[in-house]
Amino acid sequence: MLQAQIGGLDYQDFERNNVQASQYILDTIHESTQPPYLVHISSSVVESVADDFYSRSKRRQEQLVLDSGIACPILRPTLMFGWFDRKHLGWLSRFMQKVPVFPIPGHGRYIRQPLYVGDFCDIIIACMEQRDFHEIYNISGQEHIDYIDMIRQIRRCIGARCLITKIPYGLFHRLLATWAVFDRNPPFTTQQLAALVARDEFEIIDWPGIFGVTATPYATAIEETFHDPKYGQIKLEF
Repeated sequence: MLQAQIGGLDYQDFERNNVQASQYILDTIHESTQPPYLVHISSSVVESVADDFYSRSKRRQEQLVLDSGIACPILRPTLMFGWFDRKHLGWLSRFMQKVPVFPIPGHGRYIRQPLYVGDFCDIIIACMEQRDFHEIYNISGQEHIDYIDMIRQIRRCIGARCLITKIPYGLFHRLLATWAVFDRNPPFTTQQLAALVARDEFEIIDWPGIFGVTATPYATAIEETFHDPKYGQIKLEF
């Protein structure tokens, strides 16, 4: 169960996609004579200091799963990236190829723990195949990387020529707010900006050992994301 509303300006979208849809699925499982094995995809934001539409709805969603009494693994991934990413790092990589200047809010030294989606898929597969995981697992990226360094590495990887420029947080906030006036579904919102600078740091557990998978180093994963001959050039519209 990994459907989720991640961004947007209307809380009702988060309510419908993260809370109500999950309740329908849980109700269907309870009605089944042979309940399917459930793997629930929560999020690291349930333990974040941020209080925005996404984190609020994901906390409610996870609590629904806990209250359901259905024994299942609950996986809490951090920021994910990889093939077919129309948002997050995928969108940022395409943006920096189109503009001469790439803005960074404030000093840019915000700790990120990016998780390669290929590794997370391996964890989900392990859960479905072994079916003996029934706890909450914090699936954080194994490396701590500053946001600005992530952006610089992506720029090097894709060969973008934009100038990475730090701008004051307040100005960055106003620019996003202005964008939202003209775009009802903006790729990034002021709430997501606040989450970026919230200084969250999430627990790192030995998920490679627990699930029997291999963690891909960030530098290697970035190369696979953008340079894979089959999938690296596929771009999904936002």
